[in-house]
Amino acid sequence: MRQLDLAGLHEAIAAAVPDRECLVWRDRRLTWHEVTERTRRLARVLHAHGLGTRSGSRQPWTSAHDHLALYLHNGPEYLEGLLAAHKARVAPFNVNYRYVDDELAYLFGDARPAAIIYHARFAEPLSRILDRLERSPLLLLHVADESGAQPLPGALDYEAALAAASTEPLDVRPSAHDLHILYTGGTTGMPKGVLWRIGDLLNGPLGLRRRDGTPITDLAEAVEPALAARHRVLIAPPLMHGTGTWSALGGWRSGATVVIPDRVDRLDAGNLLSVASRERVTRLTIVGDAFARPIADELGDGSGSYDLSELRQILNSGASISPQVKQRLLAALPTMRITDVLGSSESGFQVARQGAEDLPFTAAPGTAVLSADRTRVLTPGEDELGWLAKTGATPLGYLGDPEKTAATFITVGAQRFVVAGDRARLLADGTVEVHGRESTTISTGGEKVFAEEVENVLRGVPGVADALVIGRPSERWGHEIVAVVRLSADRTEDELRSACAPYLARYKLPKAFLRTDRILRLANGKADYAVAQAIVASATNTTNAAANANAAASTATAEETT
Repeated sequence: MRQLDLAGLHEAIAAAVPDRECLVWRDRRLTWHEVTERTRRLARVLHAHGLGTRSGSRQPWTSAHDHLALYLHNGPEYLEGLLAAHKARVAPFNVNYRYVDDELAYLFGDARPAAIIYHARFAEPLSRILDRLERSPLLLLHVADESGAQPLPGALDYEAALAAASTEPLDVRPSAHDLHILYTGGTTGMPKGVLWRIGDLLNGPLGLRRRDGTPITDLAEAVEPALAARHRVLIAPPLMHGTGTWSALGGWRSGATVVIPDRVDRLDAGNLLSVASRERVTRLTIVGDAFARPIADELGDGSGSYDLSELRQILNSGASISPQVKQRLLAALPTMRITDVLGSSESGFQVARQGAEDLPFTAAPGTAVLSADRTRVLTPGEDELGWLAKTGATPLGYLGDPEKTAATFITVGAQRFVVAGDRARLLADGTVEVHGRESTTISTGGEKVFAEEVENVLRGVPGVADALVIGRPSERWGHEIVAVVRLSADRTEDELRSACAPYLARYKLPKAFLRTDRILRLANGKADYAVAQAIVASATNTTNAAANANAAASTATAEETT
């Protein structure tokens, strides 16, 4: 099937609406024509330093491209880097700017970047790991920021490099088969580079489809909706994660203006809403309660100073929003709708739902539920807990990892599916009941408990700001359910347990509640189970130490008595 490519589509839209705003950040307002010229310049810089495609093996876990690392906060340079990479037939990949030295060294060792675009504030950590890499990058591009840090030795200033390059397009022709690499987030396991062909990315996560779900393959047909588009999309999550990148590129795919919050080092709900008001934003992308709760707190009863009359949709992906928080948002913004989408780096968006209720999801095109043994596709109404799967526009595999590629990307019958690890049930009406990741499933007393189910209930309890659920080893149960909670009001264990009891079977109720003031979310809004595990382990060690001390004291007392 013929597919389009991102670079060609963006250039075609720019030719149709050259003076429309394409990218807005702080006082920088770039038109589609200006973004086109800047990304052509950057593509020429990459090409002039020898970057492009390479000959070699074309296995599903291999790449024939040089790779460009984007080690950046949100900003114009991030999206320019993505687009310019595709114009130069270079594969871009995301770098988690929260990583420390060993994590960075692992990521760069796995991805082997030929070039790195980095914000000045990241020059120091980058300098510490470059000597640890087997292959030194051919090109370093330094993006100035408020830190004032100087360029690394040999690095080019980003703006100076663009200014010196031509705005003429390269002679190379981007292809729908060119790769876009998305590294997984780090909630569990080591990061893995997911290899998306850009054509599949457009037809899948970026939504280049007709109303009937069939992919758009004609360039003129793809450009037509963009001519009348007046969407303005505000991206709250980091672009270094799939939700942020896909929301931004999906906006561009439809001719929208992409808006970036003024503050990019952390979530600032007040600034986010001020930007939404100032820029007349029509859609806001967020990730779960970590974003939704501060926004709801800032909005209050809706009588604040923010003019959000143009905001029509909050798109939530990557983590759930508790029903109570949704209700607060909808009460403050009654003309706005909330859309939850669920998916993964490997699958794209698979299911969606709207409204405040915790209802089953509607399946996106290509979504299926496979049997527990992953040998067949379930039909609606089969009472089997299976695996959420996706066929059609899906990635090739994991960079450099044939074993994990074979385990995740499987063939059932004549169809190839990706199975990222979510358990699900296909209901009789065709909707999907999602239970959560297998990696966070807890076996307790012969029963399986999905941590996310318990977490969703807990986050709806008044006074609970956030909660994660962990399985702790238990002689009696195998594992017991332990909740790590961050409270906004004082609640006893009995109060928390009683509030959960009407919604959870008894075996799902936490055996213990551990209070913490620590943030339980990663920068992308997803659960930080490593922090929760550390809190549980610390509490367990403390309890065991106290028990051992009491036992020793009892023994000593008994010996003294005798």
